[in-house]
Amino acid sequence: MLNKPLIIRKYRITLEFIFLLIISLSFNFMCFSQNPIGAWERYYEDENGTNIRSVVIFSEKFQSIAMFNANSGEFIYSNGGTWELNENMMTEKVEFDTANSERVGDIVTFKVEISNNKLVLPDANWNFTRIDDGTPGDLDGAWLMSGRYRNGEKQIRDTNKPRKTMKILSGTRFQWIAFDTERKEFKGTGGGTYTTVDGKYSEKIEFFSRDISRVGMSLEFNFGIENGDWIHQGKTSKGAPLHEIWTKRKK
Repeated sequence: MLNKPLIIRKYRITLEFIFLLIISLSFNFMCFSQNPIGAWERYYEDENGTNIRSVVIFSEKFQSIAMFNANSGEFIYSNGGTWELNENMMTEKVEFDTANSERVGDIVTFKVEISNNKLVLPDANWNFTRIDDGTPGDLDGAWLMSGRYRNGEKQIRDTNKPRKTMKILSGTRFQWIAFDTERKEFKGTGGGTYTTVDGKYSEKIEFFSRDISRVGMSLEFNFGIENGDWIHQGKTSKGAPLHEIWTKRKK
């Protein structure tokens, strides 16, 4: 004969497991849907009919936005700094702004709406579409240039100083920015797409503030992680040897 109490207990356990699974999946979905980490893009036309591409990269604590001509790669504008999200209100502290250096140090708060693969800034009427969620690249995050090798000698840079070179990466995109928060100076930026495969870091430049002729170039470097630092070795876009050390940014 069937053991009815045992069947009922198994049935209850199964229902409880399914319920907990649904709750867990719903929570994970909600966390993902409200998580801006990764890369986002927006296309629009300016007053002259030029097609502009705007790309935002969010790492765990830092963000950058770059605007450039979608056809030629001509650099237009960039800003960035730290960010925090409290429900649907985002707060950013500006560390660089290529159009208005006086904004450096400002703290701005604005409303954001994140759902599925859309990020909307309703006050500005900006609508971004997700490019990636921080995967599949191995280097997602914000990194600071912390040293380099020259003539076989290791030279260390103090990353706590106001002058910084930061490289922020999502799962597929990168942007580097050189800036000085104390002097409120912007030194340069560039960015595009990247991959990390079999110890090779490859990037394709889509915009470059200092020299538009670099746009379209593809560069390949050796990379590895040593004691948490990113070791970056190869040749620059000018063909000069390069052996850099990058450290994950924490503050």
